[in-house]
Amino acid sequence: MPSIDSAPAPEPEQRPEIVAAFFDVDNTLVRGASLYLLARKLHEHRFFRMREILWFALKQLRFAARGEHLGDIHQIRDRALLMAKGIKVSEIEEIGNEIFDEYIEPKLWRGTVAIAHQHLTVGREVWLVTATPLEVANVISDRLKLSGALGTVVESVDGVYTGALASPILHAAEKAQAVRALAKERGIKLSKSWAYSDSYNDVPLLEAVGHPVCINPDARLRAYAKRRGWQVYDFRTGQRAAKFSLKAAGVIGFIWAAKRSLKDRSGR
Repeated sequence: MPSIDSAPAPEPEQRPEIVAAFFDVDNTLVRGASLYLLARKLHEHRFFRMREILWFALKQLRFAARGEHLGDIHQIRDRALLMAKGIKVSEIEEIGNEIFDEYIEPKLWRGTVAIAHQHLTVGREVWLVTATPLEVANVISDRLKLSGALGTVVESVDGVYTGALASPILHAAEKAQAVRALAKERGIKLSKSWAYSDSYNDVPLLEAVGHPVCINPDARLRAYAKRRGWQVYDFRTGQRAAKFSLKAAGVIGFIWAAKRSLKDRSGR
């Protein structure tokens, strides 16, 4: 009978290999800017005044015309943080599902949702990676039954937003860093994973994985993808001018309706 000393050592426990797919939100999963959709709902709940929603509406119009630009992202961030100061975290969480049902769900790119669910079907994790506040990103992830979300974390004290960020806005290189941190924590194999985005700003995220894919890419990303031989999906239909006209009409229509509503209330 062999002694204890001669018994073979147990094999070290190995973590199962995890593969994931990471999705940007704005214009990749949802048409337009999700922060603008949040601003609309906050205006309905009277968290801020008409001039603020008009400012966000004009930013949305610009976003529809030319895509995502870092300067706009920073301006929107600063304005949104200022307006968020003093709002309870629980209030944002409570209206998150309203935002999804009324504004986000009708604007989902169904092709992108189908790709995400295909990844889930074959056993891959699916994560959202977005500059959108984490509370809203979590709602989108939960409602689509995804694995989770990485979003911008806004600082709060005693359940109330302070008007500052708890960490840098999740944009550009910050997305890639967040994905690498998550991969290290969960044992995700990035070389076998996928990432999806519409924006050239997300090249660091796309290059962090083994399978980068462009969805509804802006002009710079489309050209870059062509040089790199990356796969491209475009779920937009019709001519670019026609698409912009429809988006512009939607924004302008909302501004008109909001002004009319304000005028009616003031006339009572």
